[in-house]
This record gives sequence, structure tokens and C-alpha cells, in this order.
Amino acid sequence: MSIFEYNGSALVAMVGKNCFAIGSDRRLGVQLQTIATDFQRIFQIHDHLFIGLSGLGTDAQTLYQRLVFRHKLYQLREERDMKPETFANLVSAILYEKRFGPYFCQPVIAGLGDDNKPFICTMDSIGAKELAKDFVVAGTASESLYGACESMYKPDMEPEELFETVSQALQASLDRDCLSGWGGHVYLV
Repeated sequence: MSIFEYNGSALVAMVGKNCFAIGSDRRLGVQLQTIATDFQRIFQIHDHLFIGLSGLGTDAQTLYQRLVFRHKLYQLREERDMKPETFANLVSAILYEKRFGPYFCQPVIAGLGDDNKPFICTMDSIGAKELAKDFVVAGTASESLYGACESMYKPDMEPEELFETVSQALQASLDRDCLSGWGGHVYLV
């Protein structure tokens, strides 16, 4: 079993018309044993920027604390919030500098940039970015999430339809993965 599958997770981010949704499951487990059913995987960086961290739970919490610290330093220096593209570069740099002893996390970043243009991307544990125009997935349920998202995604969805699509895709894929589950959280911006 891979260390990325130790705690189990499911993350998805999808874009709509001037909006995005990011969702995750709530289960924290040690392989097949459930430890908690209210584990937080999605974190708000500022009003228009969220990050979801799948993988090892302790590494996800440590990485989130480092990212909050670096974002607050940026706010003090620049007197503004980070754009999603800038934040993705920051996450990539932090992951790459630890490439020989990496954080066992797969981040999913979702945010609204200039003119409310949605931005989503995901990366591997050493910071290699994968940009997408429609949706990105991560975690142990990623295979079933890909299938559910590909069948349900439509371009330029309105916020209500986007919320329903992400919720249904997440629920459908959680039913097919025994390492993730116990409901989910979906954030719509």
C-alpha cells in the first residue's frame, strides 16, 4: 500500500461560469480502519482561494500551516491577497524544495483570479503542476472521480448546477472507494 493511500481521501475541483466548486470527503482512516468522520481536507486561504490536500493527514496539516504563514508574509509585504496562479507557484516551490523528503500530499488549488476567471490546478508531491480548464481530482478515489466528472461535466455551468454536479460526482465516486467516504464538504465560490 502506498503512503498516499494510508489515510484515504477524495478531492475534486470543477469550474463553472465565473465560479468554481471544490469538494472532499470527510473520512480519516488508517488503511481500512476509520478514525474520524469529520476530517478537514479543504482550507480557505482567502475569500477567493481554497486549497484541498489529499494524502497523509499529518503532512497535509503541516503543509497547510506553512502555506498560511507564507500567505500572511505575502499580505504584509504586498498589502494584497495572492492571485491563484501566484499561490500555485508558491505551493509548487514549497513542495519542490522538499523533494528528497517530500510532503506526502497532492494539493488541489481552486480560486478566482482577475475578472472572476476561475483557476484550478493540482500537483504531485514534488510540485509538478497540472492545469485544467474543466476539473481536477486527487486522492484514493481519483479513478472513479475522473469517470464521474467526465460524464457529468458541462462547460459554463451556473453556480447551482455546478454545486449539484460536484456533489453527485463526489457521492458517486465515494461509493466505489473503501478508503474514503462518510459524506463530503463542497465549497462554491
